Amino acid sequence: MIAFRTKAQTLEALEPLVKKSRILPQIRFTVDEYRAARAQTIKRMEQFADGGSVIVRSSALCEDSASESKAGQFLSVADVRGAQALGEAADRVADSFTDGDGRNMIFVQPMLKDICLSGVVFTADPNTLGNYYVINYDDSTGSTSSVTSGAGDALQTYYLFHKAACGVSKLCPVIEAVRELESLFVSTPLDVEFAVDGKGTVYILQVRPLVLRGAPADLGQQAETLGRIYQKVESGQHSKPYLHGKRTIYGVMPDWNPAEIIGVRPRPLALSLYKRLVTDGVWAYQRNNYGYKNLRSFPLMIDFAGFPYIDTRVSFNSFIPRDIDDHLSAKLADYYLDSLERQPYKHDKVEFDIIFSCYTFDLPERIQTLRAYGFSDAELETVKASLLALTNNIINTKDGLWISDTERINVLEERRENILKSDLDTVSKIYWLIEDCCRYGTLPFAGLARGGFIAVLLLKSLVNIGLLSDEDYQRYMNGLTTVSSQMIADRRNLSKEAFLVKYGHLRPGTYDILSSRYDETPELYFSGEAARRQETVKQDSLPFSLTLEQYRAIQDAMTQHGLKGDLLALFQFIRAGIEGREYSKYVFTKSLSAVIELAARLGAEYGYSREDMSYLDISVIDTLYSSAEDIGRTLGESIRAGREKYARTLGITLPPVICRPQDVYAFFLPTGQPNYITLKSVSGQVCGGRFAGEQIAGKILLIEAADPGYDWIFSHEIAGFVTAYGGANSHLAIRAGELGIPAVIGVGEKLFARYSAAHVLELDCANKQVKILQ
Repeated sequence: MIAFRTKAQTLEALEPLVKKSRILPQIRFTVDEYRAARAQTIKRMEQFADGGSVIVRSSALCEDSASESKAGQFLSVADVRGAQALGEAADRVADSFTDGDGRNMIFVQPMLKDICLSGVVFTADPNTLGNYYVINYDDSTGSTSSVTSGAGDALQTYYLFHKAACGVSKLCPVIEAVRELESLFVSTPLDVEFAVDGKGTVYILQVRPLVLRGAPADLGQQAETLGRIYQKVESGQHSKPYLHGKRTIYGVMPDWNPAEIIGVRPRPLALSLYKRLVTDGVWAYQRNNYGYKNLRSFPLMIDFAGFPYIDTRVSFNSFIPRDIDDHLSAKLADYYLDSLERQPYKHDKVEFDIIFSCYTFDLPERIQTLRAYGFSDAELETVKASLLALTNNIINTKDGLWISDTERINVLEERRENILKSDLDTVSKIYWLIEDCCRYGTLPFAGLARGGFIAVLLLKSLVNIGLLSDEDYQRYMNGLTTVSSQMIADRRNLSKEAFLVKYGHLRPGTYDILSSRYDETPELYFSGEAARRQETVKQDSLPFSLTLEQYRAIQDAMTQHGLKGDLLALFQFIRAGIEGREYSKYVFTKSLSAVIELAARLGAEYGYSREDMSYLDISVIDTLYSSAEDIGRTLGESIRAGREKYARTLGITLPPVICRPQDVYAFFLPTGQPNYITLKSVSGQVCGGRFAGEQIAGKILLIEAADPGYDWIFSHEIAGFVTAYGGANSHLAIRAGELGIPAVIGVGEKLFARYSAAHVLELDCANKQVKILQ
């Protein structure tokens, strides 16, 4: 075992010890020595360089400590050649030591050439304290600094669990070299800079202790947890009765996109509420009601140690019309799964880019992709005809199911008030609010959300076939009257008290008991002057209208494709679908919010805080309602179990898409394919983390999960926003589109982290670019 010293001294100590890598030779000197004998030192450097290029590096006494790395604080100058350049480089490095300590060192090493791979390895995940090798590398530029400088635009990030074998051949020598270093620095998490040349030789450029916020997670416990997830994923790689498709893929964003709604690491209460209200059964009842396959016995969302994943085989089956036979259904399911495996970055766009869930004006062209995968002409016609019949049934403005769903959602208001005003005990109130929310809230919301999605697809398909322009689409969306646009108008026109009566139940984390409601902390969300965003939009954009030529062309297209009704009925459905989806969400979240507040009250009665109750599994309410169990003890047992489980969740990292069991142990973070909202360009200062109303005007917000409860941001003059997760048809995407606010939805974890580190961003939505300006 060796001890850390300065950067240069640590490398020197390693040089004779490492066998799996090489350490470049060096000369070094202190700042005092350099300044006392500058000419002689430059000559010494020149002799060391021997006509080649070198890198002049800093080695400060205060760098690389166990508590602070000071990474990047001091200067290094690369590719230096010749006496004058060596002197200038040493001067610059010496001047970068701001503490004035003459014992700080400058060291010189040969400049590496023929670099095919370079980057940084952490031997623990600094965010989660998990036992992973986290490798961020560049294999395209030949630079040794693109990762550390953040300048690389083609960087890869690879996660490898400590007990797993490396599955990427070009990274295996790097992992071997790092494991050797670990054996020399026993029990110390490491931060290692490396480079690999064209011959495959690994060079260690720097080794320092990795500064962590706490002790790394227990390796044995993590191995056990990941082993269980591995087994669960492996069991999904086989055929199952009553389910089409040879295997499954798990993702955090397909279908009911849990990463967007509750996040990738939700606390147990949020996770169990989402399962109870949506993904355990409600989702399947709605699909079957609307003409799709019956998946009512299959849970849609799987809990992998607290990470919510959608079982895409179940999801894809549920988007197949019920009248398609088993043989063709199996072919479709396998095609959808194969397509997602080939293009995992489309996991948040499966309904746009992978599956065929309804009839649209461009379906006859899009569906031709199936030909290359062995689908016959007759099968294509069967799929088209089935989707057409299903879509005509849904969009019907006389007796379509979305109409009865709209009526059902309105019943929830009265039933909720009756329960809240009743003499029922708290457990019973929570129980019946949940039951009613499923039957009269999330079930009709799921139907209206399906209608809203079909509405958007139909509208976009009119753009795709050239009957509407992008500007027509934006104007139509701007003209919708949704909860979001109404809330902005009400913020201007209503008193604070009246506004909070109407919207006070909303919260940024819709399912999160730790996220305060609007009416609990209005100063956090609505301080300062209300925005005039909607008024600005109305002034800046023309109202939507169709030319006579467009009117006739769309009506002719409807007749040609077999879509029933006339153009006015179609646009009536499109408007009702999009607006109804937003309205039903607004209504059912009143019941959800009441459930969360009553849960907090129940916990307080037995000495448990909101923080405690965030670890509760909501299924406890069913147990307490249907038994005489001790309430305090039952709550406490669930909270303790949830707290232990969540602690394990925090230490684990999993990929957004799991195609194979081994993905649990080793995976790349995918480079996302974001969704750009509007055609506008805007720049502004970045505002991330937990922000309040007065902080966000004129800024570009960074929101990790695009939770719909973030409606309140639109009451301020924000410049735009970026989310890590979220789909093209997410709630926030629709809100941004209707209000004309530039947004980039679903950039993925890697790009989100990069943008969060910036000071100023430019969102160029028309050109689909995010630029770091500062």
